[in-house]
Amino acid sequence: MTAKTLIDIYISFFEKNGHKRIANSPLVPENDPTTLFTSSGMQPLVPYLLGEVHPEGKRLVNVQNSFRAQDIEEIGDNRHNTFFRMLGNWSLGDYFKSEEIPWLWELLTGQLKLPKEKLFITVFKGDKQVEKDEQAFKIWSAILEKEGLNPKERISFGGVDKNWWSRSGIPENMPVGEPGGPDSEVYFRFDDVKHEKECKDNPVECECGKYLEIANSVFMQYLKTEDGFKPLPKQNVDFGGGLERLLAAVEEKSDIFKTSLFTPIIKAIEDETGKGYLQNKKQMQIIADHLAGSVFIAAAGIVPSNRQQGYILRRLLRRSFDNFEVLEGDNISFVLQKIVEQYGQTDEILKEKYEEIKGVILEELEKYEKVKKAANDFIIKKYGKGDDSAKPAREIKADDAFILYSTHGLSPTQIRSLGFVFSEADFAALMEKHKSLSKTASAGMFKGGLADHSKLTIMGHTTTHLLHKALRDMFGTGLHQTGSNITNERVRFDFNFDRILTAEEMEKLESTVNEKIKENLPVHFEIMPLEKAKNLGAIGLFDEKYAKDVKVYFVGGSEGSSSVDSELPRTQTAYSVEFCGGPHVNFTGEIKRFKIIKVENIGKGQKRIYAKINSQLED
Repeated sequence: MTAKTLIDIYISFFEKNGHKRIANSPLVPENDPTTLFTSSGMQPLVPYLLGEVHPEGKRLVNVQNSFRAQDIEEIGDNRHNTFFRMLGNWSLGDYFKSEEIPWLWELLTGQLKLPKEKLFITVFKGDKQVEKDEQAFKIWSAILEKEGLNPKERISFGGVDKNWWSRSGIPENMPVGEPGGPDSEVYFRFDDVKHEKECKDNPVECECGKYLEIANSVFMQYLKTEDGFKPLPKQNVDFGGGLERLLAAVEEKSDIFKTSLFTPIIKAIEDETGKGYLQNKKQMQIIADHLAGSVFIAAAGIVPSNRQQGYILRRLLRRSFDNFEVLEGDNISFVLQKIVEQYGQTDEILKEKYEEIKGVILEELEKYEKVKKAANDFIIKKYGKGDDSAKPAREIKADDAFILYSTHGLSPTQIRSLGFVFSEADFAALMEKHKSLSKTASAGMFKGGLADHSKLTIMGHTTTHLLHKALRDMFGTGLHQTGSNITNERVRFDFNFDRILTAEEMEKLESTVNEKIKENLPVHFEIMPLEKAKNLGAIGLFDEKYAKDVKVYFVGGSEGSSSVDSELPRTQTAYSVEFCGGPHVNFTGEIKRFKIIKVENIGKGQKRIYAKINSQLED
């Protein structure tokens, strides 16, 4: 079974059960300063799980491209990926456990034909704050008994660290007002994997890969209060299943890198290195995974750098280059070609951007060679040339090794591969200090897009609409937004423009936005067909992909001010009409003040405005 076939089966199954397919959100999310990448299918849907109305209704399904930077060091086993596709279905206050669990069983055993005897279940066992999930246990028990399977042998109970979900983790860490709930997971058992000594034969206590998690249904049913937990008035279902892992189960491959998705990529690495996979698993797993992730990140317009997404891309590439070199690889372009061929079956954009992607990666390879030479020159300048005849390992100070790490971008492994040795303990101490500073500087950055839905960021969303409209009124409708990023500290807005703004133009922009804030215009949204929204003149991100039905936000005018047959009055009474997922303020007066901090050129006819609002400004 190909990855594409599996996706088609999954989507079709849930569409037949009343779900609407929604678009794959961008891998690099806009307007979310809390995360570098979209790391799950649920991440873009958080506002809707918390109560926003989704344009496509209450039953949704999709496949989401995802990347988890925190798993980079985990790569090198039979089951981990940094880049993966997450199959997801959601109920936004509609169906619940009695529908979701039987559907999941039917999908796995009926549609995907997984052997029933190889499937095992975990259910929340409860704790001092939240009761055991008896409802899920009873539903699963009835299904298993009907199949002639013993629930006591098939169902394990996990605690808050295994079978509980909230944005803040375990129940005791959740703030008042946050929703959460138990989850139920399905595992596939591989008979060819032998338990490690410390493992026990159940999915809760086994960490060796014999039990592979392939599906997880989160039941968001509780709200944290001052007095504990109470049931939510509307309960949600959030299902996630990793495509690569499901494919491994379908093909009964205990190593995901032996599935039909990865086999051609691994074969390309074997051909280009002259080495076998079985003898060089870890290196080849790192190369295949990291280059696949790099291809998708590069396709999203990211280039290697020392900051944020660019840093992750550089880290992925350099780790893959190092392992390719260890295996004495020749032509990495051939491996890239195979990756694009495989993933291009589901993501056509990779084929369209192949030359651009390859150019980014090969340019980084060239830069990396120069970096290694510069690092070697740095050591020679400080320590002398040394005795090259026997090529002994050269001892250098940990401080200098750390300079090679922090300034030149070389990892400790890369430094050692250049022939330098240093005190591991002293280097570790310097690394610990660096990590401490980094964590302080980037607190919240890797929380998966779930941390920042604060009042200031909500104000920032509405502010970009006012700014967008003011710019178009001043310079014409050929001007459009090309990006934005909103944090608690400032608003960033990117747009196409050929010259820098004058001081007078910046002053006029500020004045216009503040005037609309002062008018305290009402803000509301309406859900309508895409074509209808376009006919209204609604604007949005130039390259954004929209679903069949969309959410349109109106700034000014009033809800219900026009009818289906009369669209003109709506655009006459509203100041701004724009595609947007929200969230937004109810009235522009909540923003209070707007001030442009600076305008800068970001290349290729693109400008960027930095601004502050409300309490971001000093009184």
